[in-house]
Amino acid sequence: MSRSILPLVAMLLTAPLFALPQVGQAEAVRLTAGQTDYPVIVDTETPAVGPLIIDGCTLEPGAVCPGVDLSHTDLSGINLNGADLSGAHMARVDLTGAQLRGADVSGADLRGAKMHMAQMPGLVAVGADLTGANLEGTRLAGADFTDANLTAATLEAAWAPKTRFVRATLVAANLSETKFYNADMAQATLGDNNNRFTVWLGVHMEGCTGCPVDW
Repeated sequence: MSRSILPLVAMLLTAPLFALPQVGQAEAVRLTAGQTDYPVIVDTETPAVGPLIIDGCTLEPGAVCPGVDLSHTDLSGINLNGADLSGAHMARVDLTGAQLRGADVSGADLRGAKMHMAQMPGLVAVGADLTGANLEGTRLAGADFTDANLTAATLEAAWAPKTRFVRATLVAANLSETKFYNADMAQATLGDNNNRFTVWLGVHMEGCTGCPVDW
């Protein structure tokens, strides 16, 4: 190798492989050996602080929001104990595991709602439309479904002692393993339901169409 190019080779061997453009002292990127506190980049928003507000309604226990539009909203796990949601638009709302103790959804549109494993003792759902709703595993003790439409609803393994279904419609519904201890089904309409292992002990069936009176 010619002695004239030795200095050039030495310079190339000792030069840094990469050089960051100098854009000012404040913007210079400096890394140190053993550095572990690198910034974490995420693509999710910071969770909101405080109660959820939808359609002008502050969704919290005791909320008073008759007629609110919550259609297709994910409200899984929310606490709406004692809330007034009468006449609300809640088609396909997700209330999985939600708390609705003593809440009022009378006249509400709950078609296709996901309500499985929700805690709803004392729920007032007079005249509500729960067509195709999923109430699997819900706790409904003392709830009131008078005049409600539960066509094609799923109440599998629901706990519904002393629940009122007066004049309610329960047709093509899944009532498998539902516990209706001492429920009131006077003048209700039942038919084509899955009654596998359903418990009807003490149910009031006066004037009921399709109730298993000989259970």
